[in-house]
This record gives sequence, structure tokens and C-alpha cells, in this order.
Amino acid sequence: MGCFFSKRQKAEKESQPEGEEERPKQYSWDQREKVDPKDFMFSGLKDETVGRLPGKVAGQQFLIQDCENCNIYIFDHSATVTIDDCTNCVIFLGPVKGSVFFRNCRDCKCALACQQFRVRDCRKLEVFLCCATQPIIESSTHIKFGCFQWYYPELAFQFKDAGLSIFNNTWSNIHDFTPVSGELNWSLLPEDAVVEDHVPLPTTEELKAIRLSTEASKSIVPVSRGQRQKNSDESCLVVLFAGDYTIANARKLIDEVRRERREKQTYTCVVTHHFLASSHSFLIGY
Repeated sequence: MGCFFSKRQKAEKESQPEGEEERPKQYSWDQREKVDPKDFMFSGLKDETVGRLPGKVAGQQFLIQDCENCNIYIFDHSATVTIDDCTNCVIFLGPVKGSVFFRNCRDCKCALACQQFRVRDCRKLEVFLCCATQPIIESSTHIKFGCFQWYYPELAFQFKDAGLSIFNNTWSNIHDFTPVSGELNWSLLPEDAVVEDHVPLPTTEELKAIRLSTEASKSIVPVSRGQRQKNSDESCLVVLFAGDYTIANARKLIDEVRRERREKQTYTCVVTHHFLASSHSFLIGY
């Protein structure tokens, strides 16, 4: 078989017109779009406002490192994001399919959505978070958490592209790998905290073009109370949705509850997302 194959290759080569060069072989990885790593990082910046518009990251990994006094906005979905050695920065991250990892950062204020969230060797972070799994802190102090609340037109589609559910948010269920007896390394931000007081909207002309809002009523992720103390001992209403429009129906119900809340100002809506077989259940507490 080896000799036959060699003869066939020789015959094909001899049949090639004289003077015509043999075409190089094309492989699937040769046809992939070339990416420049510099397009997916912010490094060594100081006193700057920078960002990426929707569609500019498109699921790639992103790196933020050695930045000081910067406002950084990633209005797109990404694979993973690592933030190293940043000081006094404001950071917004669109949906992250995998992990967001803060290391050696201090005095930063952030809003982000991700599958996994981890903080190590950090001090004084404020994080408005949507996280599908239990957030983890390690060797860190003065970390404060609030519920993610943000809106821009592309955000819902970015959640879908990142494989994240807007209802699956464990933002307040923190696990501390290195607890200190008699001390608490993390806490929850006040329930009435104004997001823009911590993570202001961008001021550059390019980023201002995005229609942004931090109002709870417009947030893609339903704003929940997390593990804060309940206002009452009343029971909860559990609603099951099935079919192709579970998310739309759930959002409609949430909007209706919010509307009644604004009218009556007598109860609070808390939403938790569970999966039961092929149905979706939403827990609404009053």
C-alpha cells in the first residue's frame, strides 16, 4: 500500500503543468479569524476611561491588569476575565461564560455577571454581582456585595450567548475560604444602595452612545434581596411555567408584581430560579 500511494503521488506531481507551483494545503485552523491579544486586554493604564462596545469581544478571554484610577467597561460577553493588580478602578463586565477572577486588587467598584466568581488577596471591593454558582473569597477583607442591576439593549442576548440564566443568581451566598474567628471578611451593601453612586455610567462619547440604565425596574436580572433578613414571616407563592415562553412569562409576572408594589408600596418581590424537570419554577416572596 505504501508503494502504491507513493506512485500515485508521483503521478499526480508529474501531471502538474510545468511552471505551476503546488498549492499549499488548507487546514481548518488556517481559516479561523486571526485575533490580536492586545484587543482583549487593558494593561498598565492610569487615569483613563476605556471600554469595548457590544460585538467587539464576542466570547474571547479578557485580561485587565496593572490599572490605576481607571473606569473600564466591557459591554459584551466573554469566555473568562482575569483582573490582576488593579487599584481604585471602576469595572463593568458583561456576561462571562466562565470565571471572573480578581487577584491582588484594592479599592475597586464593580458590576458583573458570570458563571463563577472568585476573589483572592484583595481588599475593599464593592461588587454588584450576578453569579450562577457560589461566589468565593480567599485571603481577602472588606468585600461588599450587592445584586447586579443593569440594562442595555444587547444585554439579554449576551446572557444567552454566555449560557447564563438571568434568574439563577446566588450573589449573596458567599463562601469564605479563609475565615477569621470573630470577624467577617465580607458583607452586603445596603439594600437601597444606588448603583451609579458606586459604578457610574461611562462619560466618553463612544461609550455614552449605548443606551444604559441602572434602574432596578429596567434591569435584565431581577433584583433580589439575597440573604438579607426578611421583612415578614409570610409564606411564598411558587409559580411553575412550562413551554417555550417561560422566561417571557416569568418576566411578565415580575413586572406585574413590581407595578403593584409601586402602587401599594406594601410588599417586596424576591425572585429565585429553580429547575424542576422540564419546568421552570419561580419563588416569589411577599
